[in-house]
Amino acid sequence: MTEALNGNVYEGLFRLTDDGKVENLLVSDYSVSGDGLTYTFTLRSGVTFHSGKPLTAADAKYSLEKVIAPDSKSARKSSFGPIGGITAPGDSTLVVTLKTRSISFVYNLSYVWIVNAGNQSPTTTADGTGPYRLASWQRGATLSLSRFDGYWGTKASNKDVVFHYFTDASALNNALLTDQIDIITSEQSPDALDQFTANPAYRVNDGASTTKLLLAFNDRVAPFDNVKVRKAVYSAIDRKKLLESIWGPHGKLIGSMVPPSDPWYEDLTNANPYDIDLAKRLLAEAGHGGGFSFTLDTPNYDPHPIVATFLKSELAKVGITVTIKVISADEWYTKVFQKHDFVATLQEHVNDRDVVWYGNPDFYWGYDSPQVTRWVRQAEQAATADEQTALLKQANRQLAQDAASVWLYLYPQIVVASTRVSGYPVNGLNSQFYVYGITKREG
Repeated sequence: MTEALNGNVYEGLFRLTDDGKVENLLVSDYSVSGDGLTYTFTLRSGVTFHSGKPLTAADAKYSLEKVIAPDSKSARKSSFGPIGGITAPGDSTLVVTLKTRSISFVYNLSYVWIVNAGNQSPTTTADGTGPYRLASWQRGATLSLSRFDGYWGTKASNKDVVFHYFTDASALNNALLTDQIDIITSEQSPDALDQFTANPAYRVNDGASTTKLLLAFNDRVAPFDNVKVRKAVYSAIDRKKLLESIWGPHGKLIGSMVPPSDPWYEDLTNANPYDIDLAKRLLAEAGHGGGFSFTLDTPNYDPHPIVATFLKSELAKVGITVTIKVISADEWYTKVFQKHDFVATLQEHVNDRDVVWYGNPDFYWGYDSPQVTRWVRQAEQAATADEQTALLKQANRQLAQDAASVWLYLYPQIVVASTRVSGYPVNGLNSQFYVYGITKREG
C-alpha cells in the first residue's frame, strides 16, 4: 500500500527521484543558517489537499510532529532526534530548529507525508496533495487511484490506475500475459522471465535496487556475540551460488549494508570470502570446533524459506546445525523487531542509506560498536557531504570486518511491462513507484 500512496496520493516537502536524488516538492525554496541549526522552508503556493483545503505550514508542522511524537510508531522517528523545535510563523513558512547539525535532515524529510491537520478520520479517509486521489481499496486485492484534477503541478498522464496485489508469482505473471495488468513492478519469479524476454510484446527492465537480503544475527546473544563465529558463518556460505540459484544472472553480491547507489559505497564483497577451511578454523578459535546449533526465524514468504534451506545445507558442512522456524510477517515484527527474541533471522531491508542503523545499539540486531556509533553520529553532524561520506565509509568497513550481519545479496529490480506502456520508473528505491508519468498506447 505504501508503494501505491507514496508520491502518488501523498507528498512530502521533498521527493526522492528514481535515481536517489532529493528534489524540492511541496517546498519552493529553503535556507539554512550558518551554524546549520535553523531551516526555514517556504511552501509552494496554490497547493490544495484533495478535500479542497489549502496547504499551510500548520499542516507541515502537524505532519512532522506526528512523526516525532512520544507515541509515534514511525520507523523514521529516530532520524529526527536532532529536532529541537518546529514553528509555523506564517501560512507559507515553516521553521525547524535543530539541537545538533543533521546533514541528512532534508533527505529524511522526503519520507514524511504531509497530511491535512484538520482531517478528522485519517485512518479511513486519505487526504493528500498528490496527483491522485485514493478511489478504493480492497485489502490484499486491489487499490485504485483516480486523477486529481486540482493538482498543483503537472497533471498525471493517465486518468486511473489500479494496483493489483498477488501472493502467487505464477498468478502475477499470468495476469500480465493475459492483459489483466500492464506492469509488474518487481518480478519475483526469475524462472518466468524467458516467457517475457522472448516475446516482443513485453519489455524486461533490469533496474537498480536498494533491497538487501540479510542473515541477521542477534549480536547480543551467544554464539553470535563472538565476531569469530559470525565471520565463520559468513565464510561458510557460498553466496554466489545462492544468488545464481535464485536469480540466475540477476542481482549483485555485496559485502556490506551499502548498495552501489549510496554515496559511500565500496566493494567489500571479499571482506568475508567464501572459504570452508577459514570458517572451520575460525569456529575452532572461537571454541566451537565441534560446531553448534541455532534456530533461524524465517519469514514465510519467498525467497526466505528457500534461502533458509540453502543456508542450513551450507552450514552443515562446517558442523553447524540449523533449525528453521517459519513465521509470518506479523510474527517477525513482534518477535524479532520489537522483542529481539531471536538468535538469527532472515530479512530484506529496502531503503537506501540505511547503514546508519548499525550505529544504533538498540536496533533489533543489537550490533554495538562504540566506534561505529561515534562515526555514524559524526557523519550526521558533518558540515559537508565529503566529510559525511568519508566517515560512513569507515563505519562500513568496520561493519564488514566485524561481520555484523551476513549480507547475502542485493536483490535485482526487474520491472516487466507491456511495450504499450512507457514512462514508468525502473529502479527499486525505497518501495516507491510513481505512476503519474505512465502513458499507454492503445491497440
